Amino acid sequence: MRSVLIRKAEPADARLLAELAFEAWEHGILPLLTENPGMRDAERHRLRRAVTETLTRIIVAEQDGYPVGWCSRSARRTYIPFLFVAPDNQGQGIGSMLLRRMETILELAGADRVHLETPADHIRAVRFYERQGYRILAMRPDGRAVHEAFMSVHLEKKLHPFEGDLDDED
Repeated sequence: MRSVLIRKAEPADARLLAELAFEAWEHGILPLLTENPGMRDAERHRLRRAVTETLTRIIVAEQDGYPVGWCSRSARRTYIPFLFVAPDNQGQGIGSMLLRRMETILELAGADRVHLETPADHIRAVRFYERQGYRILAMRPDGRAVHEAFMSVHLEKKLHPFEGDLDDED
């Protein structure tokens, strides 16, 4: 695998991150849905807005100077709302690296657990999170219209925040 750099997102990344997220959504989640007119445009807009609103809480995986994945955290909760890896880069450990780094960020902030959700029918994603040490807590409807039931899996992982003195010198 080529070298991967994990870094904080920068404003210049926003457009590329939103497009990467849309491609990952189109590849992994759209096939699980019944496509309706305007659905793709609405999702593209939602992801652009999500990147813009959470840019200061996004970390980026970069290969050869180009973003290939990203992960964000919630501002007020120990919750990871987004983790995307470009379809051509999936299965290379990039999602695991992003997730571990975000968990470390949350641990350093004092979190003792982290939560996230993924579509229940997205078996590959559910298995990925289980391999990363997450356990399923609940199944929930995701708020779509009743005629299109779509369930999300709510997952949790216990973290091990550092306790003690950081300063070795007295």
